[in-house]
Amino acid sequence: MNSLFASHQKTLVIAALLAVLTAVCACLEPRFISVDGIGLILKYAGLYGLIALGVSFVIITGGIDLSIGSWIGLSAVLFPVLLRDYGLSTSSALAVIILLSAAAGALHGVLITRLRLQPFLVTLCGLFIYRGLARIIGGNREQMVPQAQQWMRSTFVKAQPLGDLPIPSVFLLLLAAAALSAVFLNHTVWGRHLIATGRNEQAARFSGVIFLLEVNSAQGSGFGNFYELWAIAGAVLGGCSLRGGQAGVTGVLLGILMVAEVRQAVGLIVRDEFKEFVIGSFILIGVVADELLSRFLSRSR
Repeated sequence: MNSLFASHQKTLVIAALLAVLTAVCACLEPRFISVDGIGLILKYAGLYGLIALGVSFVIITGGIDLSIGSWIGLSAVLFPVLLRDYGLSTSSALAVIILLSAAAGALHGVLITRLRLQPFLVTLCGLFIYRGLARIIGGNREQMVPQAQQWMRSTFVKAQPLGDLPIPSVFLLLLAAAALSAVFLNHTVWGRHLIATGRNEQAARFSGVIFLLEVNSAQGSGFGNFYELWAIAGAVLGGCSLRGGQAGVTGVLLGILMVAEVRQAVGLIVRDEFKEFVIGSFILIGVVADELLSRFLSRSR
């Protein structure tokens, strides 16, 4: 029992912090744990969690990806353009975005592993390039999900497949992706190889379509801004070390739930102009606490 606790003590601490955060927020604002409130928390946990899962595979190598938010904006703009202007079917448009996402990830991998460029520099350039392409392709205009594809929005984002339980389909999609990631990460040779090379961020890039379905429209100039930072925050709060070599799917799920709870609580409790300040301060406190906990645990072994 002691060895089991020792191997999972960090995850258990994160779970305890999540429980404390939930209790405090519920005491400050009873609407926080209403049916609608829980549904919103799980919806945003599902959306940002899909990015966080992909980002965690990059972080575990000691890398970073600053371009994911811009790629989300690009894919969100590109999807309706392919459907409307080029007459592609839904499956064909999704296939194009998947192939482009894989190609972008492969290009990053070549630049980082073969030319030995710094991940920060490569993805910073990607941030600007993909944002520029999103503005060019979308004509800097708002791109709407066509009426014929509205079923995707109701099916993959808005639906509650479990009946009266306030669990949106996008959160169930996150759980399925997390289960596959855990198996792939821990029980396959390819998963070990991907950990070593940091090439498993395509899932994070493809999630731009999901974000588009959530809001129903996207504009290339700003859609996806800072989304990668929410994901990185969730991964780090969930125990991923930015120095690399340490990550776990369960911790990432707990971390992104904390981020979603803070996002929801701030919207209910704090005036809008203080939102970014409060969220940033909370994440900083969480990261500092995680570092202090890691030092304490390392000394106690």
